[in-house]
Amino acid sequence: MSADAERRSRLLSLKLRALVREHLGLTSDPQGTPEVFSPGAAFLTDEDVWVLIDGDATRSLGATLAWASRFERPIQLLVERDSGVVARRAQFFSASLTVWHVDEKTLLPAVPEPQLPVVEPAASHVALMPLISSSGADAVVEHGIVVGEVRGLEMCRVVDDAVTGEARLEVGMGVNDREAFAMVHGEMPTEQALRTVIDAVAVHREPGAMVHPFNQFGAERLHRWRALTNPALVGFGSLQPADPPVKRTNLKDPVPCVAVGETLEGQRAVAVFVNGVDLDVVPFAVDAADMHGVADIVVVARAKDLTQSMQKMAQQASMAVVFRILDF
Repeated sequence: MSADAERRSRLLSLKLRALVREHLGLTSDPQGTPEVFSPGAAFLTDEDVWVLIDGDATRSLGATLAWASRFERPIQLLVERDSGVVARRAQFFSASLTVWHVDEKTLLPAVPEPQLPVVEPAASHVALMPLISSSGADAVVEHGIVVGEVRGLEMCRVVDDAVTGEARLEVGMGVNDREAFAMVHGEMPTEQALRTVIDAVAVHREPGAMVHPFNQFGAERLHRWRALTNPALVGFGSLQPADPPVKRTNLKDPVPCVAVGETLEGQRAVAVFVNGVDLDVVPFAVDAADMHGVADIVVVARAKDLTQSMQKMAQQASMAVVFRILDF
């Protein structure tokens, strides 16, 4: 741990104890033991496990449940940002856990935030979906945004022109890449530009392809693409891409992705795809299921990425969660 990280950890530990002291109305620090908890700070008393999340808490619930379960005491989870999302997810688990919103020195009961509303894409954006499909990419709508994916990797997006306000298709992975591509290839017809990108990207999204930036991003979405082309691989008869419960902030950070469909047994279910060990995938998955109004969940992962903590969380969930291994 770097010197800055150690200093930050100590400050968070002091802040947590001060918050607990104020909340319990004590005149001195409560009796207990500071514990190392990398997403923030933790403090163990005879009665409770107190946990403070540092910064963005959207994906903190899984790590908290996994880490605190060994103490077998009620969990008091303190959150400064996104407490509503955390509280919404916490209500689907049987663990004794209370989510608090930190308002300066005061702890307030966190109120579950409603799910994001369904946003339909603008008609002018939908009109460009055939162009995306005819160029060889998959036209996908997520939270009202129309994108074109090459085997799960976003390589174009429909945007409104900042000057004219008209819908247009930008080619590239991420906003900076799209701007750079337009500067270099702006004279190319959009379909030709998109086909050029697809040809360059597709070969790197093949199974067994050599390591390349094009296959290091969006691995979980590549897994979803495979399942969409053959739903039976993950026990489904049909599958369609679906909105995640929170919006993606960028294309580089690995975040589970979602599909909804009907299992081979005829049950409507949500499928959540993950790549790498992700302790928060079960809270993410139950949140996605609640968003889409289903009670059956399939988490699709590599065998090496499944942990006992994830399986224990699945048993604590109020919805049916099963794991499926996709042979990568």
